[in-house]
Amino acid sequence: MNQPIPTLLVRTRRLRDAGFAIAAAVALAACGAKPAPNVAAPPEVSVVTVHKSAVPITVELPGRTSAHLVAQVRARVDGIVLKRDFTEGDEVAAGQRLYQIDPAPYAAALESANAALQKANANLAATNAEAERFKPLVAANLISRQDYDNAVSAQGQAVADVASAKAAITIAKINLGYTNVVSPIGGRTGVSAVTEGAYVQASAATLLDTVQEIDPIYVDLVQSSVEGLQLRRDMADGTLKVDGPDKAKVTLILEDGSTYPQTGTLEFTDITVDQGTGSVTVRALFPNPKFTLLPGMFVRAEIDEGVDDNAMLVPEVGITHDAKGQATALVVGKDDKVEARTLQTRGTRGDAWIVEGGLADGDRVIVSGLQRVQPGAAVTAVETDAPVATTAGTPPPAAK
Repeated sequence: MNQPIPTLLVRTRRLRDAGFAIAAAVALAACGAKPAPNVAAPPEVSVVTVHKSAVPITVELPGRTSAHLVAQVRARVDGIVLKRDFTEGDEVAAGQRLYQIDPAPYAAALESANAALQKANANLAATNAEAERFKPLVAANLISRQDYDNAVSAQGQAVADVASAKAAITIAKINLGYTNVVSPIGGRTGVSAVTEGAYVQASAATLLDTVQEIDPIYVDLVQSSVEGLQLRRDMADGTLKVDGPDKAKVTLILEDGSTYPQTGTLEFTDITVDQGTGSVTVRALFPNPKFTLLPGMFVRAEIDEGVDDNAMLVPEVGITHDAKGQATALVVGKDDKVEARTLQTRGTRGDAWIVEGGLADGDRVIVSGLQRVQPGAAVTAVETDAPVATTAGTPPPAAK
């Protein structure tokens, strides 16, 4: 049975009113206040606050040791080696005999020279007497002037013969002395180049042995010409002293990584740049009482150039280099915005760069998060502790 028409009309109006209500609610919601957009927070970076402090300035250079004095002992006369008077590797004194060359021929030559001198002296006496006898005779015209001149000439020749005989004696004595081969310097002997019974020659300058003085000992260091220029400037302005009680000290690192117990002194820097490598040689002198250092050893040396009271130590991770090779760093300013700085550096100490310019005391250098920021950007700075030595009393693990 069908429902009455009035009931249907009522239900239709109700559904229509509900639709209007829903549409009105949606419209009201759409007309309401829009939610605020999400604003990105400034990126967070780690910074280190740098301060001026007393920083020891050191330069680390590679090099090799070389003997303080080197003397090649060579034969100066011909002959057979009769005896060797030292043990290889021993310490010898200057003037100590090392080899004995057969002296017999040279002793005979000395005797012959002595005999020639005696003969010349006898001849000189005869010519002197003859010249004295002829002198009054020629004045009285009892002999010819020619005879007197001949007598005087013979007298002069006899004098020359005596001088020649004396020189021959001197040469014979020298050659006889050369049969005792002595060390020209004090030092350590090397491996003997000849044995007893060997024939040596003066004309070939036969090498017998090499004596080296290795206490003290030189260390020849290699430095780039640019670093050498800075080193010479430091010497010129007195920053680096090479003499006096405050002269620069040099510390030596051996091949096994240990530190040599003795400190050395800087002697000089070479005035010639190697055109092939662009480097110069810096020479230091070290005491070597226990002969720990031997010529030819590879070592590393740290030259103490003094203390810079106005330098700063900045962690290496906080410094980069631009296309021109200049050191740069990003700094967080007082308004928490990033600033780019160009720095003047002077090598490294431990894991930090020594900065002499470009930063102010108290600047905050970014050491982490560099990839997320650019100059002018706002950041959130978080202070971090960097393991950097800041005083001369607390040296870092290594210096470059």
